[in-house]
Amino acid sequence: MAMPLTVPRYTLEDLESFPNDGNRYELLDGILLVTPAPELPHQWVTSRLFGLLSAYLSADRIAEVFSPGSVELAPNLHLEPDLLVVPATALPKELSPEARWTSIRQWWLAVEVSGESKIYDRDHKTPAYLQLGVREVWRVDLRDRRVFVSVPGNLEQPRTDQVSWLPPGRTDPLLIPLEELFR
Repeated sequence: MAMPLTVPRYTLEDLESFPNDGNRYELLDGILLVTPAPELPHQWVTSRLFGLLSAYLSADRIAEVFSPGSVELAPNLHLEPDLLVVPATALPKELSPEARWTSIRQWWLAVEVSGESKIYDRDHKTPAYLQLGVREVWRVDLRDRRVFVSVPGNLEQPRTDQVSWLPPGRTDPLLIPLEELFR
């Protein structure tokens, strides 16, 4: 006779007590997801993307890029995209020690750089981001050297030559040749 498996549920409060051991601890509807610290190729691509997005947004400061960022909804959702672009209007007016990710409710772009976490990023995190209201999600596939772009109603559109992004308030899109990203 099969016995039901009880899966423990966690909250943001529980997550605060977890060790700072280099692993990434995330919650999706209270289910704990643990991934190891990123390897060099992952950080290499993340760093390049951070620089490109930051430079693109720096002129008019309409948004900030965080690496990693956090999409949090109390009591039991905490996802950490490798890069997160938040509009300036969604951020606190001043930086203070009391600032929390849970206060942010607008996200323009979430980027997941996927190696071993490809299935998890594609099947669980991308739909969760979109359901929460993230406008666009990129999944950068390190093995296939492609970027998959997802927007509400249109999941996993592959880009093999370049990826582009046009945030609200801009008329000139950011164009990133993938050969530049992966070299």
